[in-house]
Amino acid sequence: MRANILSLGAILLTACLVTTAAHATMQDDVNQAVSIIERFQEIPESAIPDVIMREAKGLAILTVTKGGFVFSGRGGTGVVLARTDKGWSGPSAIGAGGVGFGFQAGGQVSELVIVLNTPDAVVAFAKGGNFTFGGALSLATGPVGRDLEGSMALGAVMYTYSRSQGLFAGVSMEGTVIGTRDETNAEYYGKAVTAREILSGSVAPPAGAKKLLEILAKYDRSPR
Repeated sequence: MRANILSLGAILLTACLVTTAAHATMQDDVNQAVSIIERFQEIPESAIPDVIMREAKGLAILTVTKGGFVFSGRGGTGVVLARTDKGWSGPSAIGAGGVGFGFQAGGQVSELVIVLNTPDAVVAFAKGGNFTFGGALSLATGPVGRDLEGSMALGAVMYTYSRSQGLFAGVSMEGTVIGTRDETNAEYYGKAVTAREILSGSVAPPAGAKKLLEILAKYDRSPR
C-alpha cells in the first residue's frame, strides 16, 4: 500500500514538472541559457575549459527540477544549439523528464550544460521526438578549468556540467528522457520548423537569440 502511494506521488510530481515545462516560453529559456553560460564561466577554476567549448559539436543548456522521497521525478526545459559551417545554429527548444527509485530524498534545481562531443550526439537532438540518455549516448562529468588546453581524448559522447541549489542524493541524468518541444519552436520561429532544420543552420535565428549566439561565438575553432 505504501509503495503504491509513493508510486502515485512520483507520477503526480512528474506530471507537475511536465506541466511546468509546457508553460515555459522559449525566450525565457534562451535568456536563462545566457545566464547559465555566464555563471559557469565566472570562476576560472570550475569553468568549462575553452578547449572543450571550441571543440564542441553542440550544446544543450537546461534548468532541471528534481524532487521526491524514495521515488523521484525530474523535469525541466532548455535549448540545444549545434555548430555549423557558418557558426552556431539557432536554438531548438527541448524538455526533460523522468522518474527514479532508490535511496534519495529532497529537492534540487540544477543548471546544466551538456557538451555534445560528437556528430551522433547532435543527431540525437536533431531527430525530433524523444530519446533517453545512457547506453551509446553516454554522459560523463566534464573536466574543468579555463586554462586547460592541448589535445584531449574524449571520455564520453557528451560531457555534463552542473550547478545545483538544494540537496538531493543520487543525482544523475542517466535515464532522463529528452524531447523536442515542436510547438514552442513553431511559436518562437513564427512557423513550423523541425529540430533538424534549426540545428543544421538552415533556419535564421530570431532576434531574441542574438545575445546567446554572441556569447557562443567567442568559442571559435582557434584561440584568440
